[in-house]
Amino acid sequence: MSKEPWSFRADGLVLSVRLTPKSSRDEITGFETLSDGRTVLKARVRAVPQDGEANAALVRLLAKALYISASAVRIEAGASGRLKTLHLQGDAEILAAGLARLSPPGET
Repeated sequence: MSKEPWSFRADGLVLSVRLTPKSSRDEITGFETLSDGRTVLKARVRAVPQDGEANAALVRLLAKALYISASAVRIEAGASGRLKTLHLQGDAEILAAGLARLSPPGET
């Protein structure tokens, strides 16, 4: 079993995401272990990676999936790449439980 793609902070948690823009739909597709051993949350958005559109779509998608405000989701690193580090502000335990629900059965 691989480790979770998030780590706890006093004010929330930090999440690693692999984003695929220009997809046919906006969705979170589960977790993936990268070749370097890191685990990431996989997300796809319809938006194009131009003028921050894909990043904004990712923020909205995660906020909706976790039932939190979009203002509680901030991209900390990787704004111009596929691999991103996000900070989710709020109760870390509740956020982690919400993220764990996003993984399809039998996947981690």
